[in-house]
Amino acid sequence: MAITLTENAAKQIQSQLAKRGKGLALRIGVKKVGCTGLAHTFDIADEIRPGDHTFESHNARVVLDTDSLSVLDGSRIDFVKEGLKQMFKFDNPNVESECGCGESFNVKKPKFDVKNTEVVTP
Repeated sequence: MAITLTENAAKQIQSQLAKRGKGLALRIGVKKVGCTGLAHTFDIADEIRPGDHTFESHNARVVLDTDSLSVLDGSRIDFVKEGLKQMFKFDNPNVESECGCGESFNVKKPKFDVKNTEVVTP
């Protein structure tokens, strides 16, 4: 199980932590939304919670919970600039489909159980 960062993503995380003046890592996750089911979430982690997983690349860390890791496992995170838009971009091998606007996605396996908001392996 692994999450990797490009150098650009690591620099952006370091910049955001420095700008904020505190924080240990970028907390990433998934939530149920959009037309295809899931979307990425981002926050600054001030603590590592029980059950969290941390990954480090290029001197920057990301942290995520077990449920999110099962959906994002194997992802490579980049930070890109497209015109005036700047964003973290995920290359996730688990994605089966994305909505047309790119805001949400669906995964092959494991499936996200909408009723219980838990990750379930069929």
